[in-house]
Amino acid sequence: MSQERYDELVKLGRDWVATMSAVQWQIGDAGLEIEPMRSYGGANPSGTEGLFTVSEAIRMFAEDIGLAYTTVRDYRWVASRWPRRHRRADVSHTIHKILANIPDEAERFEAVTNPPPSPRDGTARWTHDSAKRIVGWKLDNPESVQEKVEAIHDLASDDAVAAVVTTDFLRRPEVASKAMADDTARHMVNEAQFDRFRQDVQFTQSSAPQLQRLEHGAQFMDLVAACAQFVATAGRIVPNLEGEDYDYGERETIAKGLERVRAAADWIENAVTRGEVDLDEQLAKLLKGQGEGE
Repeated sequence: MSQERYDELVKLGRDWVATMSAVQWQIGDAGLEIEPMRSYGGANPSGTEGLFTVSEAIRMFAEDIGLAYTTVRDYRWVASRWPRRHRRADVSHTIHKILANIPDEAERFEAVTNPPPSPRDGTARWTHDSAKRIVGWKLDNPESVQEKVEAIHDLASDDAVAAVVTTDFLRRPEVASKAMADDTARHMVNEAQFDRFRQDVQFTQSSAPQLQRLEHGAQFMDLVAACAQFVATAGRIVPNLEGEDYDYGERETIAKGLERVRAAADWIENAVTRGEVDLDEQLAKLLKGQGEGE
């Protein structure tokens, strides 16, 4: 298809959408005329109870014009959210329906007049996804990294699906490398390896050393990672401290934190070199942030 023919179809399509939107507004307004919106549990604004309940009246109207009850009900609600003077002829009824979910009336009326630029050509115009983005709905075509991550999480909410997706992703070397740079992810993988080995291997006297070695390896990696993470964080922060002025209270807070770090480092060293893992009372207080003077 030529670009010229495509542009012609786009122009025709917009005309068709405008015509369709006009009909949707008319049906919605008719629904409002049959049954004006009322507050939850409120009386009919006309002061009379009428012959039918709201749902019965709208259902009968929908049947008589050949539409689904839910369709007419939705049109009526959208019409109630957009008084005629705030409706935009150049914005489809579908976009109005999405933006109708903006709770604040002034914000809603302002939003429809300010479409964001299209990611494709920069033109300021509404799309299905740009309207959904405004109200915080799930997008049809995620664009940003965070939107794509959220879409993947939605699709992989089932554990069985998530397991298959994770396995596939970890087969990609760069993905596996980045995943293992995360302390929590690496710890969980180590724990899972140990648990899986324990399930797969019948526990016998001969398998005990293998289990112990696997657990030892996981703990070793966690300790190395904890030390590396602290050093990396310090390396990122400390060079930027030049010229910073800390008051007495801030210096005291940092000093107490460093005291806890030193206590934890000594604890690790004793555990690794001497096999001593018990906490004395003072060390326990330090690690809990309850040192002297607190």
